[in-house]
Amino acid sequence: MRPVTTFPASSDVDVVLPCLNEAEALPWVLARIPPGWRALVVDNGSTDGSADLARELGATVIHEPRRGFGAACHAGLTAATADIVCFCDCDASLDPSLLAPFVREVADGRADLVLGRRRPQGRGAWPTHARAGNLALARMLCRRTGLRLHDLGPLRAARREPLLALGLTDRRSGYPLQMVVRAADAGWRVTEHDVPYLPRAGASKVTGTWRGTWQAVRDMSRVLNEPPAPATTEGTAGTTAEGPRP
Repeated sequence: MRPVTTFPASSDVDVVLPCLNEAEALPWVLARIPPGWRALVVDNGSTDGSADLARELGATVIHEPRRGFGAACHAGLTAATADIVCFCDCDASLDPSLLAPFVREVADGRADLVLGRRRPQGRGAWPTHARAGNLALARMLCRRTGLRLHDLGPLRAARREPLLALGLTDRRSGYPLQMVVRAADAGWRVTEHDVPYLPRAGASKVTGTWRGTWQAVRDMSRVLNEPPAPATTEGTAGTTAEGPRP
């Protein structure tokens, strides 16, 4: 069934933070986790002391030796115990405190999956090639699912058990898109809201180069070509970013 509406305690939220050499950004990111929430830093093979620093700063550290953004995200999801799970990049490009209204929207039953639509702040926040790739994928997603989203950004919130029930299998760059595609196939209500997108700390591992962007688009295109997964949850018809589709 579709996620059940209940209101979480302040401590009933886990934030998954996939991490690969983010020691420079970790203090800023972890300082902005809302009070009472648990930060799950998933170390994906860092060599800069990220795991030790995250632990010193009070985060729960999970080690995922298999490289890949999706592998790190899913390791965090499976380690989470809270009713609502959030995802956020660990490079200081997104402020995790912005997840608070996302959680309220999920908790009160107004949405099943809430995404952040990135709005770049300043030069260099979002390279042109990465933005173009994201736009192309959003259009492909609309043709595949009917969801009229503008972004497939990493800032998001949903309930843990329904997320696990989606049976996500991608362990590379296609993981965020697969989550949206399978949520749409399951009839989830998906919404998005504008969030400021800042220049990241350190070098990008994926979309900072044309090659990385191409690999990410290739991974996501493969996800879009998958046949619809058998429904494991049920709910209302999919929605657009602005509200229910007519």
